[in-house]
Amino acid sequence: MKISKQARRDAKQLFNHCRVAGLVDENRVRQTVGAVVARKPRGYVGILSHFHRLLKLDIERRSARVESAVAATDALKSSVTASLAKRYGAGLTVTFGTNPELIGGLRVKVGSDVYDGSVRGRLAALEESF
Repeated sequence: MKISKQARRDAKQLFNHCRVAGLVDENRVRQTVGAVVARKPRGYVGILSHFHRLLKLDIERRSARVESAVAATDALKSSVTASLAKRYGAGLTVTFGTNPELIGGLRVKVGSDVYDGSVRGRLAALEESF
């Protein structure tokens, strides 16, 4: 479905209205969606569709996935969480997991940013350089 420029602008305006101190407030989102559905302005389906997309992108931007070859220690978890909070700001949700294919090191994914400090990533880069 093609979304008009006006619907995109309206959705972005609604999205900015739902942010409090840089973070999206769930209650404001509920109220906003309820108000749009009740009013049903022209192109409201497109507005809500783009609004949903903006929310989804914000959630991805505010979540981090950290993978390591072995289970991370508490000290490493707190260090990585502090570093990511310093770089990306407050409100970041960090989840830790293990991936034995990494061989060693860490792989961090925050939104569309990927930081690969794993042995597997370095070996792949070395292989490409030959």
